[in-house]
Amino acid sequence: MSALDSLCPAEQLVVTTVREFVDRQVRPVAQELERTDTYPEALIERMKELGVFGLAVPEEFGGTAVSTPCYVLVTEELARGWMSLAGAMGGHTVVAKLLLHFGTDAQKRRWLPRMATGEVRAAMALTEPGGGSDLQALHTVARRDEEGGGYVVDGAKTWITNSRRSQLIALLCKTDPDAEPRHRGISVLLVEHGPGLTVSRDLPKLGYKGVESCELSFFGYRAPADALLGGVEGEGFGQMMRGLETGRLQVAARAVGVGRAAFEDALRYAQERESFGVPIWQHQSIGNYLADMATSLTAARQLTLHAAREADAGRRVDMEAGMAKLFASEAAMRITLDAVRIHGGNGYSTEFDVERYFRDAPLMIVGEGTNEIQRNVIARQLVARGGLDA
Repeated sequence: MSALDSLCPAEQLVVTTVREFVDRQVRPVAQELERTDTYPEALIERMKELGVFGLAVPEEFGGTAVSTPCYVLVTEELARGWMSLAGAMGGHTVVAKLLLHFGTDAQKRRWLPRMATGEVRAAMALTEPGGGSDLQALHTVARRDEEGGGYVVDGAKTWITNSRRSQLIALLCKTDPDAEPRHRGISVLLVEHGPGLTVSRDLPKLGYKGVESCELSFFGYRAPADALLGGVEGEGFGQMMRGLETGRLQVAARAVGVGRAAFEDALRYAQERESFGVPIWQHQSIGNYLADMATSLTAARQLTLHAAREADAGRRVDMEAGMAKLFASEAAMRITLDAVRIHGGNGYSTEFDVERYFRDAPLMIVGEGTNEIQRNVIARQLVARGGLDA
């Protein structure tokens, strides 16, 4: 049974619709958009029309909420076409989930209907220049504005995807810098662009072109009191950790999509290209590459879908999402390198897509918490849970 067969007919239609969009509209233009590092305005607009930005938003707020397995399969399809498109909806979905789980009724009513249509696109602002994956080591501070009743924010963030074109940013910051332990002083503010917030340069990147990743500077930025997610200070670290379970599943699905694209290109090339009078897949070394690529890709997808199903069952999935992200990203790195090898000299040419896949793959290893962090999370959970369930 294929992964698609496990979905209900309505969700199968969602995935196949996105697949057709990728094949007909994304793949024919991805190489040129990548080469020129051009923001994919037309493709983003089409994703809005398809409802991609509302896949985590319930119908009561104007979305079409789907199961988490359906969501990761949609992500896989987008990443198969161009990983940047999957990135354009990743953080947006995490913020939607944060609002659903933790937002006040007023926050949900204000943001979710417009997020469902893509009129409002959201970004996450977590990483800081000196902190990296250590999200408790924050220096961005939101102090109470006694006169205005809100917060005054000062600090800096970096590697913030979609920050320039977003209308809403989920900002992780300290509302009590002196709190011990550190996580108790952390909150999430739902901020908009305005005076005191500067989006500076687009960071140059190895891959992940087209979609911007920027540095943010907050200097005397004023946020109203109702910008505090959930209305309670000090809950932000736990809120964001819950949101990152979805984020890591999304990154795992991106890795599966990139790996799948590389495998499919390599399999096709190995059947078309001949050497010594036979298609190159018949040479044992190339055939072995293909066998290992297919095996790793299948395992990565199954790990990701397992974590997705556990999430929908209401279970904590920081370990399962971490496992999926760890395995799928490392597999994508190996698969894309092997695809370059199978293509030989052509694999090093920008005229073939496999060099793009190879440049995109490392992002999933270092993004959304490095794989070194994932191993720490997995080890802690193994001890806390007493091992793995049989």
